[in-house]
Amino acid sequence: MTLRLVFMGTPDFAVPTLVELIGQGHEIAAVYTRAARPAGRGMAPTPTPVAREALRLGLPVLTPGTLRTPEAQAAFATHGADAAVVVAYGLILPKAVLDAPSLGCLNLHASLLPRWRGAAPLNRAIMAGDSESGVAVMKMEEALDTGPVAMVERLAITPDMTAGELHDRLARLGADLMGRALGALERGSLHFSPQPAGNVTYAAKIEKSETRIDWSKPWQEVHNHCRGLSPFPGAWFEYGEGGKTTRVKVLRTTQADGSGPPGTVLDAALTIACGNGAVRLLEVQRAGRQPMQAAEFLRGNALPPGTTLR
Repeated sequence: MTLRLVFMGTPDFAVPTLVELIGQGHEIAAVYTRAARPAGRGMAPTPTPVAREALRLGLPVLTPGTLRTPEAQAAFATHGADAAVVVAYGLILPKAVLDAPSLGCLNLHASLLPRWRGAAPLNRAIMAGDSESGVAVMKMEEALDTGPVAMVERLAITPDMTAGELHDRLARLGADLMGRALGALERGSLHFSPQPAGNVTYAAKIEKSETRIDWSKPWQEVHNHCRGLSPFPGAWFEYGEGGKTTRVKVLRTTQADGSGPPGTVLDAALTIACGNGAVRLLEVQRAGRQPMQAAEFLRGNALPPGTTLR
């Protein structure tokens, strides 16, 4: 037995789950994703990663701007889906949509619910110094990520792991988990439990105003900030050179020995003093350039010991 599904997702994180469902033989009645947006130097409309994969697979793609209108809700109901699978879709699903599939709407969320409900769970987990993350399959409700949970897989966050690395591992883990959850749903053996009332935290969207590095914080917080925003949107600093200000993203750091005024370059290996301790910059990226190792960066940029980063 296979299920007739509507798949709803937008970013790269959702693509492995779509591929997994196709591989299991489920019928995908429609793929909902966000509309193409201008991107690149020419600012040409660019389909989402899910749209590109769905089109490659020959699946029908729909990009409504809202699901709140009667017309959008009626169109959704015509798919006659057994269930909807939602992975980082980006639009609110109103009650009429949630109620349309006979077996409900299942969401794959990249956190250990109820910790890190919301938009940026991967980033917030690392920025907070969490030692583990995971993926959860939840039955969707009208409120944000509050629904009962059926299955969870956990993953350790290693001390230097970046958000990008966690993203890739959880995307694969989540695809497998959702595949198993749908198998149980087919058999009538998928059981849900309410989320615990305690330990609720919210993963707010990352704002530009919080991406600048604050060197006055302890090294661990600086380190977590940098890796939690790597590779996107990227934590950054500025420095002055010949009357010119240069902005640099920091993609990878590690703990280092040394101390000094916060933001001071301590040695030729790009060790930077923090409010307590120091970090070493391992991988950086100037605006408009490719990411590079610190040694390569220093060959074209003078940051001698004593330089103050802002």
